[in-house]
Amino acid sequence: MPTNEQRRATAKRKLERQLERRAKQARRRRIVAIVAGSVAAVVVIAAVVITVLVTHKDKNNKASAGEGGATTTQAAPPGAPLPSFKPSADLGANCQYPPSPELASKPVKPPRTGKVPTEPAQVSVSMVTDQGKIGLQLANAKSPCTVNSFASLAQQGFFNDTQCHRLTTSPTLGVLQCGDPKGDGTGGPGYEFGNEYPTDQYPPDDPKAKEPVVYPRGTLAMANSGPNTNGSQFFMVYHDSQLPPEYTMFGTIQDDGLATLDKIAKAGVAGGGEDGPPATPVTIKSVLLD
Repeated sequence: MPTNEQRRATAKRKLERQLERRAKQARRRRIVAIVAGSVAAVVVIAAVVITVLVTHKDKNNKASAGEGGATTTQAAPPGAPLPSFKPSADLGANCQYPPSPELASKPVKPPRTGKVPTEPAQVSVSMVTDQGKIGLQLANAKSPCTVNSFASLAQQGFFNDTQCHRLTTSPTLGVLQCGDPKGDGTGGPGYEFGNEYPTDQYPPDDPKAKEPVVYPRGTLAMANSGPNTNGSQFFMVYHDSQLPPEYTMFGTIQDDGLATLDKIAKAGVAGGGEDGPPATPVTIKSVLLD
């Protein structure tokens, strides 16, 4: 028969084993809790990283070129058609060309101010580049202040021997941008003027004025660096492009011009990518009113 001392020793060992088992169970529970917490933390961190990357990517999908640029919006939803043109009561009644913050990149006089004619409705222009001819039809009945400026610059030889500095080849934006004597997207005529069609078809502060519309293939439009900052830079659309209606459409491109643009676009962007100088350099030799 065990003595009292032996029984006490046996009970002590049982108690020690129970305490050890409980300690192990507690350690396992702590480990599981730590692992679960770590996994949750990783998931949260991953979600934050993904959010940051997506946000950063979305911001990087928007790029403008200097004095003016059509904004590239890769993830834009399908655009609506351009709004129907309805002439305002004061269309062409008071065209103004105040000085811009930047000096003229090439000596030039501002166009005449005040009332300008909206007839003829179309003005034919022959643009000659070292890559081929580009015939244009200027929409004088829709954007007379813009046409007045473009015609004035053409008659003064402002566009002669200037390079088209930007080509975009993304699925949602296909344009060739020209009109900067500096050839880097920062130059202009030393004056600026307001937007016309299609911007003028929306009431002030209308949210639809920020939503994408389709600028169809063959569109001639003004580049800008913000509302009413038009100058000399313009872009030619060679495939349907999605843009907010913040770029004045002032003409269309003839079939010969589209063939020239297609050739330039096929060669792509210098160094690859979807936005930058055209791989085939393009120089405007002359722009003449027919």
